[in-house]
Amino acid sequence: MIELENNTSFEVNLEILQTIADDLTSKDFELIITNNDEIQELNKEHRNIDKATDVLSFPMEFDFPNMPLGSIVISIDFVEEKAKEFNHSQENELTLLFIHGLLHLLGYDHEVDNGEHRNKEEELIKKYNLPDSLIIRNS
Repeated sequence: MIELENNTSFEVNLEILQTIADDLTSKDFELIITNNDEIQELNKEHRNIDKATDVLSFPMEFDFPNMPLGSIVISIDFVEEKAKEFNHSQENELTLLFIHGLLHLLGYDHEVDNGEHRNKEEELIKKYNLPDSLIIRNS
């Protein structure tokens, strides 16, 4: 189950996000929707990168039964900007970032894998009928 903490006025459609989450895991996790200032602080504190980013994932260090997977943090400022840039809805952009972050919680890592993360994203984008522009952008 997704525990939502929405620190913005953006209306989050949890239905599609929960459907995707249920497809990938039975574990609970936290989804935080915030702005660029807050995500920049988290990025600086946890990754020593002093700039805003679109999505951060914080997996739990240990995997015990009944423990949550971790937390996904998404910047609504990036959602709005990228949705406009790629001419699709903000809901679709949020869904893409959610998928990206959730896959990180599940152990996928595009920075070190051989394309497994991107392939899984593409599979989910097609499965949930998200815009092809999201696939092209991430290839």
